[in-house]
Amino acid sequence: MDSFFRSEEMCLVQLFFQTESAHNCINELGHLGLVQFKDLNPGTVAFQRRFVKEVKKCEEMERILRFLENEVVKSNIPIPAGFTSETIPLPRDVLDLESSFDKLEQELKEINSNRDTLRQNFTQLMEINHLLKVFDAFLFYPHGSFVAGVIKHERFPAFEKILWRLFHGNFVLRHAEIKPHEEENMADPVKKDVFVVFVQGDQIRGKIRKLCDGFHASMYPCPNNAYARKEMRTNANTRIEDLRLVLKRTEEFRATALTAAAANLQEWTTKVKKMKAIYYTLNLCNIDITQKLIVAEIWCPVSDLNSVHTALIHGSEQSGSSLSPVVNRIQTQQTPPTFNRVNSFTSGFQSIIDAYGVGNYQEINPAPYTMVTFPFLFAVMFGDCGHGLVMTLLALWLILHQEHFRKLKNELIDMLVDGRYIIFLMGLFSIYTGLIYNDCFSKSFNVFGSSWSVRPMFHPHGPWTNDTLHDSGHLHLDPLVSGVYSGNPYPFGVDPIWNIASNKLSFLNSYKMKMSVIMGVAHMLFGVTLSLVNYIFFRNLKDVALQFIPEVIFMLSLFGYLIFLILYKWCVVMKSESAPSILLLFINMILFDYSSEGTVLYRTQKTVQIFLVVVAVLMVPWLLFAKPLLLYRKHKFLSLLFCLLLLFFGVKKAFFSLQVSMADIFVYQGIHTIEYCLGCISNTASYLRLWALSLAHAELSEVLWKMVLQVALRVTSGMGSVLLAVTFAAFAVLTVTILLVMEGLSAFLHALRLHWVEFQNKFYKGSGYKFTPLSFDRMRDMQ
Repeated sequence: MDSFFRSEEMCLVQLFFQTESAHNCINELGHLGLVQFKDLNPGTVAFQRRFVKEVKKCEEMERILRFLENEVVKSNIPIPAGFTSETIPLPRDVLDLESSFDKLEQELKEINSNRDTLRQNFTQLMEINHLLKVFDAFLFYPHGSFVAGVIKHERFPAFEKILWRLFHGNFVLRHAEIKPHEEENMADPVKKDVFVVFVQGDQIRGKIRKLCDGFHASMYPCPNNAYARKEMRTNANTRIEDLRLVLKRTEEFRATALTAAAANLQEWTTKVKKMKAIYYTLNLCNIDITQKLIVAEIWCPVSDLNSVHTALIHGSEQSGSSLSPVVNRIQTQQTPPTFNRVNSFTSGFQSIIDAYGVGNYQEINPAPYTMVTFPFLFAVMFGDCGHGLVMTLLALWLILHQEHFRKLKNELIDMLVDGRYIIFLMGLFSIYTGLIYNDCFSKSFNVFGSSWSVRPMFHPHGPWTNDTLHDSGHLHLDPLVSGVYSGNPYPFGVDPIWNIASNKLSFLNSYKMKMSVIMGVAHMLFGVTLSLVNYIFFRNLKDVALQFIPEVIFMLSLFGYLIFLILYKWCVVMKSESAPSILLLFINMILFDYSSEGTVLYRTQKTVQIFLVVVAVLMVPWLLFAKPLLLYRKHKFLSLLFCLLLLFFGVKKAFFSLQVSMADIFVYQGIHTIEYCLGCISNTASYLRLWALSLAHAELSEVLWKMVLQVALRVTSGMGSVLLAVTFAAFAVLTVTILLVMEGLSAFLHALRLHWVEFQNKFYKGSGYKFTPLSFDRMRDMQ
């Protein structure tokens, strides 16, 4: 259970197995997915490693497979999910596989080349056929010469303009657009125009041909004789039919070859990736002088050491090796990688933590706590049970159809699928906070009946009369009048009467602001408490006394007392006119200003506040000087002895290096003290974003209701139902785009910041390096 709250305990293991069983042993470890190989040749250049040729062969085969996949996708041929074999090709079978891929690539490239040539010839014949078809309509200028051809439609206006500028009207230009229905059998879908330029003289004709070449226009010969044109068109039609048949057969042959390749494409890709990973892993190992034994070092979880040994034995048995692999756990001073075991539910939250920084080895993992606090803080800012329900249903849809969405290969959809459980929890918590706020699409539920009553305000119990209702725009319910307030708060959440109250915003503003401060201080105190868990686990007891205790006392003396003031004011009955401001109380407490009237909540307030401020101030030098001075005292005797021993051998240099070291400690501790003390203030203020975004979300929701849907609901004419349907569609679109997407993304980013900056910096260093095991399952998921 402890591994759930901190990274797994890792060990460095030395492996010995025969060269002939290397592929099968590494293959089994790859399927296990719990082993990270250590590079035993860190200074060796990549091209000098033993299996570099094999890796390059695998990379070449990957290139061919990518080429095949692109051709299959472009031909709209489905790629079936291939059967993934647990075994891998033997080294002698790699040559056969490489030869098959080369042959398939050359065959497909030849087919593509022939098809492109046939398509080009087919396009030219179709253009000639269309030119001959419309030429007789252009032939009204029988004398002189002409230039005929086909040009792209978007280039024709510029072509015509340059003709006029060069020849000043000494030509006749006729053109016609090739109609789409006449072009439907052509391979080239580009819109083109047929043109004929009639000119006098071969010199001008030559210049026009050069201009056509500049505009990449296709020029075709066209006979002057009508009979010759008819004969030429007949021949073109015959050749078109022949080419159409050849093209059809070519496409069928190409589709057959690609379909056969697509059936094995997934299996081939998996095999090649496995082989490449195995050869890359072998480059990290050493081979003894006899070339018969491979030596490797791996990081693996201590709890999975037996599984690693079993996998190696299984791989050795598959290859028929006569010797069993040797697994030897070795001691090391190196820092192990950080491995946090996750599943489909926790992986999204762990990714949020790792994006901030991979935790130090065995450091406490914030992810288990983030699974609760992150969606809750999001929901505090996004509190609306209606919007939360929509978000929950979206997450359920993603969860139930995750396999379908992953096949779409879309980066945005993949990100949503990876975070489906985060969205699900955010939706559930938003439903809860929405019920607490009693807010559903800006409307309230009156389930238990309001604790407030209007009837006692009328005569004879109260001051109101019927004339009061007619003469007053706003009326004030006085809780001191008997029966107006029942004395029992609403059983769950905010009383629904506040939804129609004119001072609703003032009430919620005060409530949510104070709630944000309470949650923020509690969240930060929890983070500081987690640092105590780290200190105890690593047996760093001096930091408990020199850092944890003064940090907690400093925060509780100031901001813990601030929470006490808020709760005390909530619990004590007092008139709103005479109730002191919590903010002014806190500021006056820091400034030791007690001259203002109405700044006292209880009798001994002044004494308590002075004591707490003095204690908080005393914690600053404790944090700043205690730890450096203790380290200085610890090393003082050793440093003096060291200086005496080296009195004649560089004592000044040695003493200077000691001074620099102590100066660094003082500077580091000073930065930490300033950052923590000022951070307590700024971080507490930062949690006010919970209040601000919650109010913004509620106000935007109310604006959408009043300005969009409520307008249509008030229409009573015959077209009211049609208007209501259109307005509801607009209301739904605006709700999804503004309140769910934009506001949801904003609340997500703010919750992320509160965890990264305000919470995790109290205990989480995040300066480790991630455990990256050889895992074929992960490799297959990334395809």
